[in-house]
Amino acid sequence: MKTLHAADYRVPAGKKINLGNWPTKVKPVYDSKEEYRSLIADHIEKLSTRQSLLYASNKYALLVIFQALDAAGKDSAIKHVMSGVNPQGCQVFSFKHPGAEELAHDFLWNATRRLPERGKIGIFNRSYYEEVLIVRVHPEILRGEGLPHELQDKETIWLDRYRSIVNLEDHLHRNGTRIVKFFLHLSWEEQRKRFLKRIDQPAKNWKFSADDMRERGFWKQYTKAYEACLGSTSTRIAPWYIVPADDKDTAQLIVSHVILSTLRDLKLAYPKLGPGRRRELEAARKLLKKEQSGPLG
Repeated sequence: MKTLHAADYRVPAGKKINLGNWPTKVKPVYDSKEEYRSLIADHIEKLSTRQSLLYASNKYALLVIFQALDAAGKDSAIKHVMSGVNPQGCQVFSFKHPGAEELAHDFLWNATRRLPERGKIGIFNRSYYEEVLIVRVHPEILRGEGLPHELQDKETIWLDRYRSIVNLEDHLHRNGTRIVKFFLHLSWEEQRKRFLKRIDQPAKNWKFSADDMRERGFWKQYTKAYEACLGSTSTRIAPWYIVPADDKDTAQLIVSHVILSTLRDLKLAYPKLGPGRRRELEAARKLLKKEQSGPLG
């Protein structure tokens, strides 16, 4: 197995990004399918253990954000990587086109009310970052958000929104929420292949729509929007990771490795018992030992 280093995929804070310099495919980090299955199972088991510690300690929350173009593998990454996590300690939210209620509020409102509680992992399948991605590519969406005209200045609105996002993430970090953000970096050719599979395989037809082809026509615009976004919002405390996504198995191992590394850095431990709590448990233990085989009464 190739040694994984989270820093290899991390976007440096304050640096301009050219996605052409970031690969969509790398040499697999596994030597065979059998090794991949063994590695992902090991990561899943360790994630389950770490999630239990997170839940028991009840000090931190973890927010994991996935962004990508269509067919990059967000759903499968969430499904496979988080498959061993207790559902009671994990919340997944998928963000769609905003409705009337969302449009009546600021652009961060819908996401902030779905932030994870302490002790839990929150996963955003797409997120508030759509407001500086799809909205930037399709300015007609911005015009429908009801903002005062003077706040729609195309020269300042994106910088203002980047600043709002960075300030929110800084606030969350200072209050115990750790944030890790993944951009699944897919190539034009690999997207074409995956779209064809969705068309050719009846079980996958439901995944494809005419909108997918329309959005593919904005590939260059999305690339520029992502470059600006990643470079402006990757920070030391809330970093972006650009994950090569042409090979889903390698992408999932990278994602699980980064999440594990983030949780390990928290130095979590189960709560220590004080003398009073120990006496309480010992008293309960003695009562249970004295009980007969049947219920009391």
